[in-house]
Amino acid sequence: MAVELGYALSSEEHSPNDLVAAARRAEETGFTFALISDHYHPWVDAQGESPFVWSVIGGIAQVTDKIRLGTGVTCPTIRIHPAIVAQAAATSKVMMEGRFFLGVGTGEELNEHVTGSPWPGPQKRLEMLEEAIEVLRLLWQGGYQSHYGKHYTVEQARIYTLPEEPPPIAVAAAQPQAAELAGRAGDA
Repeated sequence: MAVELGYALSSEEHSPNDLVAAARRAEETGFTFALISDHYHPWVDAQGESPFVWSVIGGIAQVTDKIRLGTGVTCPTIRIHPAIVAQAAATSKVMMEGRFFLGVGTGEELNEHVTGSPWPGPQKRLEMLEEAIEVLRLLWQGGYQSHYGKHYTVEQARIYTLPEEPPPIAVAAAQPQAAELAGRAGDA
């Protein structure tokens, strides 16, 4: 297996246009992939940035043509419903001509509390992430789809702009139970 070097695009520290320019430079200097963080808030106020990642991905798609790009990571459970993440990721993969992958995780309260929803414990967040991955894959099948689960409802939703192949899902894991979920439900 060949060594690959990736580039971290820190949305907490850079403006949207600077992130787009950095992705272009990363491609030009030989990086094969990049990860872009998806936060609502920076880690600390002094970082001073936190643009909407899906808009930035669209910009990166327009200025690159080789580098693979993934979210590092998106939490498709509380702040953003998995049906919306499914549409955003499908559009991103189309715009990036197949070079996009979706990194997902259970999130952190810093970014997910903004909607006022309760912040569940780790076990419940893993359960929610697993169901969210089911919703993502269901919607990427095409056609009208419905899902009535424990945490999410999707009624007659159809994603019209679909890539030829669904985005690979990379599951972030820092604990054994998350690693088990990553091995069972993720592609990377």
